Amino acid sequence: MRFDVTYEIITPESAEQGDCAESGFIAESVTLREAIDLVFATRTSHCYGTICVETNEYPMTAPRWITVYNGGEYLTGAYENRSIHFPPGVTPASRRRLARLMGAV
Repeated sequence: MRFDVTYEIITPESAEQGDCAESGFIAESVTLREAIDLVFATRTSHCYGTICVETNEYPMTAPRWITVYNGGEYLTGAYENRSIHFPPGVTPASRRRLARLMGAV
């Protein structure tokens, strides 16, 4: 199974407009281990740590992705969020289990 990891950078200016300043792919078609390492490896995670981990749905039954929200940079106020996207072949039970292991509730 191969996973995708995406990102979005939100600045104070883009937040005022309800949008992100930048978004795209960090990696495409990587292993689960690589995807988990990448989703938690943002530059702001070293400053303020992870603020929240959540899935794209509530209640969590068969999430399609998990997003890791990180603290902002103290100089710019920008913060980066990263998401791991599940391939179609992952069962709902495995998706829930991985979400819980990553810290989503």
